[in-house]
Amino acid sequence: MSADPRRPPASFAPFGVTVAFCPAPPLLVPAVEGRPETDTATLRRACADAVAAMLAVTPAVVVVVGAGAPAGVRFGDGDAGDLRGIGVDLELPFTGRVRPGGRRLPLPHLLGTWLLDQAGYAGTRVGVGPDDLPGLVRSLPGAVGVLAMGDGSARRSVKAPGHLDPAAEPFDDAVATALGAGDAAALAGLDEGEGQRLMAAGVPVWRAVGSALADRSVVAHLHAASAPFGVGYLVADWAAR
Repeated sequence: MSADPRRPPASFAPFGVTVAFCPAPPLLVPAVEGRPETDTATLRRACADAVAAMLAVTPAVVVVVGAGAPAGVRFGDGDAGDLRGIGVDLELPFTGRVRPGGRRLPLPHLLGTWLLDQAGYAGTRVGVGPDDLPGLVRSLPGAVGVLAMGDGSARRSVKAPGHLDPAAEPFDDAVATALGAGDAAALAGLDEGEGQRLMAAGVPVWRAVGSALADRSVVAHLHAASAPFGVGYLVADWAAR
């Protein structure tokens, strides 16, 4: 069997950063979705593939980055989140066991936890907000995995949460192009103000990943770019040297 041309050589693994880019809709969890939908199943498979690629180099630690974490806060052992606010009786510890008084996880970190659990990842995890990602990635030795959780524009259709904006699809398309090309500079340069206007919650996360990997060469694979429910869902994996 020939080697996957997207994957870096084995000698890359101890020194690399691998990234899985996944969206953060609650419907990733089947219990939230209720009746199975083809679009959701396809998205779930794409996320599983991206996470598997991120974990393929056996990172020493996986950093889950998403919006909602205050600067300087790191989620870890005993911190937990739940979906009870949307009527689903599910609580997950970020790692270890839920402990009384632990921090509550923002939704992106909870869903990142769920994806890692589904992938069978039992290694070290740390959760941060976008502001803390670049410095943390640069400080960690060995192979590092990053699970970057964030949605594209929520203004992709008339039934979308933010209604239709004609600029939403081109904006998401530009992000998809950057993700597929491994263009860290393009991610780092995304317009944060336009991202806020278009309700693209992933922009701060994507900018942070771009900044963290700005000086590295990247092998990239775009798994999915769609908006089945009026929100842009972008899935990709990167391996950075």
